[in-house]
Amino acid sequence: MIVTEANRIANIKEYYFVKKLQQVRQMQSDGLDVINFGIGSPDLSPPNEVLKALTEASERNIDGYQPYTGRKELREAMVQWYRRTYGVSLQSDTDILPLMGSKEGIMHLSMAFLNEGDQVLIPNPAYPAYTSVSKIVGADIVYYELSDETNWYPDLEALAKQDLTKVKMMWVNYPHMPTGTPPKKEVFEKLVAFAKEKEILICHDNPYSLVLNKQQPLSIFSVDGAFDVAVELNSLSKSHNMAGWRVGMLAGHKSYIQSALKVKSNMDSGMYYGIQHAAIQALQTEETWHIQRNEIYTQRKKLVYKLLDILDCTYNQEQVGMFVWAKPKKQRDISQWLDQLLEQKHIFITPGKIFGSNGEDYIRLSLCVDKENIQKAIDRF
Repeated sequence: MIVTEANRIANIKEYYFVKKLQQVRQMQSDGLDVINFGIGSPDLSPPNEVLKALTEASERNIDGYQPYTGRKELREAMVQWYRRTYGVSLQSDTDILPLMGSKEGIMHLSMAFLNEGDQVLIPNPAYPAYTSVSKIVGADIVYYELSDETNWYPDLEALAKQDLTKVKMMWVNYPHMPTGTPPKKEVFEKLVAFAKEKEILICHDNPYSLVLNKQQPLSIFSVDGAFDVAVELNSLSKSHNMAGWRVGMLAGHKSYIQSALKVKSNMDSGMYYGIQHAAIQALQTEETWHIQRNEIYTQRKKLVYKLLDILDCTYNQEQVGMFVWAKPKKQRDISQWLDQLLEQKHIFITPGKIFGSNGEDYIRLSLCVDKENIQKAIDRF
């Protein structure tokens, strides 16, 4: 390399799964049958109507650049989906922005609102992208602690006692990844009140609300006043088995949307028409399809519990989402233990520490593994 890399990425580590999945693939290419509980990439198919819609749209030869804000009919479908799913009313021309997956929205929001030296509140444990993107834009990270003792909800009273004068944004994620903690309206109400008092933008990441969630799905906009102080990311990756399609959305007041659009419009040239057309169909998916998908995950989760019992772990059976968060009863070096499981049993499980120091004593298993392979993992013990 003839030039040095930028300072902004000097302290950024490569995403954990990049190297680990390379190791798994190498083991598989060597003929080993590795069962991968690591990543939440749905192995189930999207609704058949979505696949048909993509095929039909592709035959129309509409291959030109698409609007930065997405096609109007896609925005309208997203608004209607928000109304049906969450009981939340949005305006399609101002309050919704289609994204190429919600992950890019983390970057758009951070670049739109964080200057170098600004502070951002990030949960510990949490999705690692919140931390890495904040570092890339030069923001200073203030972690707020989540723990089993607080049921993985933030202690806002304790947080309010800190000096938060430099904090501009706060990342929130319920249903929570990696712990599977469900959303609570009273928690959202406290967050909105906290944000108003401290003048902090709440960024709620909400991709898991339709997966194994027994209660009515919640948007932070279900709370009065949230529109003034919050934005929400959502995605079809988990809810509609469309992870590789890269379809997400950002919802919020038009002022926040316009700021994010300034970044987005300089980073891409719009989503392929065929995917937009198929996404419209996905957003109209009948409730019965979601029920059937969740039944598959339910059956898988029961088997994962059996595996965790063999591994001598504790876990909360009220978790939602497509992962299971568990704690080994025996104190040990978790990473070393999981490496041994990979080498000896050919089973890949994610260590909780990659989500933050408060995940150090935990492990996370994905439900994107079919029943036959989960049973095979059980049989290896």
